[in-house]
Amino acid sequence: MAEAQPQGTGKAAGGRSAQLAHTGLRHGWTTGACATAASTAAYTALLSGEFPDPVTITLPKGQTPSFALAVEELDRDGGSAMAGVVKDAGDDPDVTHGALIRARVRRLAPGSGVVFKAGPGVGTVTRPGLPLEVGEPAVNPVPRQMMREHLAEVARRYGSGPGAAADVEVEISVDHGEEIARSTWNPRLGILGGLSILGTTGIVVPYSCSAWIDSIRRGVDVARAAGRTHVAGCTGSTSEKVAVALHHLPEDALLDMGDFAGAVLKYIRRHPVERLTICGGFAKLSKLAAGHLDLHSARSQVDKGFLAELARRGGADEALAGAVAEANTGLAALQLCAAAGVPLGDLVAATAREESLAVLRGAPVAVDVICIDRAGMVVGRAEPRGPGGAQ
Repeated sequence: MAEAQPQGTGKAAGGRSAQLAHTGLRHGWTTGACATAASTAAYTALLSGEFPDPVTITLPKGQTPSFALAVEELDRDGGSAMAGVVKDAGDDPDVTHGALIRARVRRLAPGSGVVFKAGPGVGTVTRPGLPLEVGEPAVNPVPRQMMREHLAEVARRYGSGPGAAADVEVEISVDHGEEIARSTWNPRLGILGGLSILGTTGIVVPYSCSAWIDSIRRGVDVARAAGRTHVAGCTGSTSEKVAVALHHLPEDALLDMGDFAGAVLKYIRRHPVERLTICGGFAKLSKLAAGHLDLHSARSQVDKGFLAELARRGGADEALAGAVAEANTGLAALQLCAAAGVPLGDLVAATAREESLAVLRGAPVAVDVICIDRAGMVVGRAEPRGPGGAQ
């Protein structure tokens, strides 16, 4: 595991760094940082005969963490070497925390450069729309660059001088990676056989939303590359099933939006599709209707006063509006209105659609909204509206 935390710059920290310092949570390390450490150690052993332990690397923003080696192996014929690092995700609830990430480095003919290979537990790209070509191992561009730079430095240090180059195959593998990947977006994105080697900074920020938001963006990219003109952002598996049943969408047109409605809308604003369906639980989408773009319960709440005002617009008298405002939950408010013939679900859906269109700022996207209850029954709908092609 890594033995150092990111080193500060001496300047006052702000943003996520300040939040992390306030919580006292530990940083972790990305799979890309671990793969870089493992490949650096393996190549060093291949050229020098000795594994550095711990092995120190330099991250894109200048931090220099050190990683202890969990496994090491040097072939007797000197053709390859393998080193492994256990990923420490810090206090982040990362599914890859504790995974053993291995790098086997093999000599290649001069002029070959650095060639990446997916070993057991690392996925292969099978669909367009990702930052890697189809058929490539799922080792993302920044980790690749990190590994190339570190391997070049090892070649200069232990090879034939300043002009020495790293001509090697780097096979990255993750123990039990294929099993772990079933808990990630990889199968839906067409990354088959295991995990992706990820990371743009090398550092995992605990409880960061960045990984989920990045997966949303990649989902939009894959859908667009596949020629999909209609995608659905769903808050969970139940809403996803409803969207599929109503619109017969293929798997690569489904976005696991979760609580991040704003992330979906802002990315589609910059990368439009003709039609976006937003489907989710009534309570969550009532937050979107009220102008919240993060629907997590810790960061936004159902506003019963807002629901009461919507009920008034739908014909509720003051007694009913008052009862809605005092309701225990959003679902209770919905049930009160349903009993009185007030279409609160439709009103929430329509208002959420208008809020979504406001975030899209005129992008050529038509939006429709579907509200469901906990059983998956549709309790509110707003038909497509906006400048997209499917209305």
